[in-house]
This record gives sequence, structure tokens and C-alpha cells, in this order.
Amino acid sequence: MFAWNWLRGKDSAPPPPPPKMVVVPPLFNYPPIGARTRMLDSSYNVLFGKLALKSLFHDYYQNPRHFSTTIMLQPIDDPHVDLIATVSGPLDHKPEQNVIGNALFRWQSDVNDPHTFMDLYVSTTDPILRMRSCAYYPRYGFGAFGVFPVLSKKREPSEDHGLMGLRYGSENLSIGVTLMPPALMPFALKDEVPKSAWLVSRMGRVTAGVQYEPQRGNEKLSNLMNWSCAMGYGGGLGSPLSPSFNFSLELVRSSQFVASFYQHMVVQRRVKNPLEENVVVGITNYIDFGFELETSVDDALATNNIKDSTFRIGASWQANKNFLLKAKIGPRSSAMAFSFKSWWKPSFTFSISATRDHADGKMRCGFGIQSESLREASYERADPNFVMVTPSKEHLAEGIAWETGKRPMLQSDVDAGHFDSLPKELRPLDKIL
Repeated sequence: MFAWNWLRGKDSAPPPPPPKMVVVPPLFNYPPIGARTRMLDSSYNVLFGKLALKSLFHDYYQNPRHFSTTIMLQPIDDPHVDLIATVSGPLDHKPEQNVIGNALFRWQSDVNDPHTFMDLYVSTTDPILRMRSCAYYPRYGFGAFGVFPVLSKKREPSEDHGLMGLRYGSENLSIGVTLMPPALMPFALKDEVPKSAWLVSRMGRVTAGVQYEPQRGNEKLSNLMNWSCAMGYGGGLGSPLSPSFNFSLELVRSSQFVASFYQHMVVQRRVKNPLEENVVVGITNYIDFGFELETSVDDALATNNIKDSTFRIGASWQANKNFLLKAKIGPRSSAMAFSFKSWWKPSFTFSISATRDHADGKMRCGFGIQSESLREASYERADPNFVMVTPSKEHLAEGIAWETGKRPMLQSDVDAGHFDSLPKELRPLDKIL
């Protein structure tokens, strides 16, 4: 080695310093958990920002004076199956308040495609045993699904006898219908078919849709109380690495008006972490904001109280791969939630939430523990000469490249929708409406 350095000469340039890096943390939540069963439901119920708003206002918020424990397991040698078990109940156990336990066993035909699957659900409450199945063929856009309560204590609502559905989905259109299986349909319930129908279409950034959900006793198509309609305007590729937003207006059963707004922001900040290498200069954060307003438009139903007109505002901030802070406020109550996740194998998540009831002014807390082995998460590292979304003193280039393993990903690939080299949780859900 000494001889080689002497032959190179004293004036040879030293090797260039390693490029500075920006770390991209994995998502705190696991998007497929909330989205992998959406083919069982109407597209109308999951579009218009509804799925994102539900996650923002409910995930990691525990019921006051209650606890929740969740275990999500996946065998190492068979990633097509997984199990999710949950136990929840009150902290101060009373005879009238029972501890509820349930488990969901799922089989998925394709690890990267959650649309074709079958699962079994067991619970201490109704239904005791339920089976669900869905088959979707992306090449043709057609799918079929079914929900069948196998064991149930009572079968009063027609839904307790099972549901079947047919759907067609493409990048700009979704249409479907749900109905009761003819073999399981009691004679008295034959007039309730179909159970629901929907039509949703997208043109550019505008999405519009209608849904028919008949009320029991009056299933006429001319009854406006059986219809809901919505229109939304939004942008973004649907990937957590891309900022997105959605604004929607909805008229529910011609009696309730709902306006909502949701925005997902991807920001990068400077970081000085003694546990990281000196070349790490920044970190990517995820910030979400949502607003929802509900008000009655039917004078016959309005009683001029808080239930007829309400709103809620929520926000969340993921500072790194370990910490998540959420808050929401409304006229009835306000709440905050703090979650800590350790990325061991399996990972553990501890969450605590505090809820203040505005009626009595009391503060109540809830706790949650979650264990997960569905994925392996680690920081993705990228060269800030390409990766910084917002220009800074350390970045003046326009290109963006997310480096995953040995294959870099350029901004042109992100804009074109090529996410194959990214981890599964950082890709868009899919190109199906």
C-alpha cells in the first residue's frame, strides 16, 4: 500500500468526501391495513378523502378510560397469510362492561396486491364467526366479493344473512352493486334487493359519485332519502412521498351536508442527531391536516342543538420513525395522542391519548399497545444533491432521487408513477379508482 501511494505521487487528489444524506423514515401507520379491505366496500365510501380522514381522526385515539391491545403476526416462511388479534375493554372493569376479544385470519393470493383475498373473523360479540372473500381481476377490471356471517346470535337486520357484490373498476370509473345471496334470502326480505349501488367517476382532478342505500320499508328509487352524492377536488399521486390534498362536498340522504378537507404534506428539516453519521444533514417528516363539517339541511330533523351541526379539526406530525403526535378538536371534546414505535422484530407501539369532555371539563386517558411483524422498516437514505424536496443552502439542484438499495429513483420516475423500487408502504395504493 505504501509503495502504491508513493508511485501515485504526492500531488494526487484525496478521495472525495461521502455525499451528505437525508433520511426518509418509514410510515408510522401501515397503509395496507386500512386499504386492503376496501374492495369489499363501495368506492363511494372510501374516496373523497374518507379513508384518510378516518385514519386521522381515529387511529391511536383510545376510548377514554379504556385499553386496547393488538397483535399483528405474519409467518416468515409464508407472507401470504397473517393474523390480527385485538383485546379491548375498560380500565375499571364493571359487570356491565365486558372485555371484547376478536381475531382476523387472512389469506392473500399476491403479497403486493391486496385485492384478492379471503379472511375469517372470530369474536366474542356478534357475529361470532364471519367469512369474507374477494376476487379481483385487474386485467379486465371486474371483481366479486361476499360477506357471510356463519355464526350469529341473532339475525334481525338483513345484513346478518350475508351480502354479495359485483364491481367494475378502472383508473377513472368505479361502478358496483351489493345484494343478498338468493339462497340465504328469507322470503320476507326479498323486496330489499339491491342493498346498495354506486357510481363514481374521475375527470382530471375532479371526482364525482352517487350512491343508493335504501332504507328499510321504503326502497323506491324515487325516494331521495335513499340517495347520496358527493364531489371532490384533489391532487397528488397517492404515495406518502408525494404531497396530496382533497376537498369534497357531500349531500347525505338529502338531509345532511358534509364538507371536508384533507392535506398530506412531506417536509424536510435539518437534523443534528448524535446517533447518526456526520453525513446525515436532514430528515423527512409527514404532516397531515384535516377538517370536517357536518350540518343538517332538513328543517324537519333539525332541533337547533349541537348534534345537528358539528365540526372537527385534526392534525398529525410524524417527527421520525419512532414518534407520532396527533391532536383533534371539536365542539363536544378535544383529544391528543402520543405514540412511540420501536422497530424491533416484531415491532412494538405504545400509544396514550387524553380526551377532554367540554360538557363536564374532565380529562380522561386511554392506553393502547400494538405488536407487529408484518413488515421490516428502516430508514431510506438518499443523496441531498437530488433528494431535497424543498431547496435549501445545501441543495440547489432540481432533480430528486430516492435511493432504495442499489437502484436510484429519479424525480421523473416519481412523476411518471414508477414506484416498483420503493418499499411497499411508500408506493401509491394502486391505479384503480
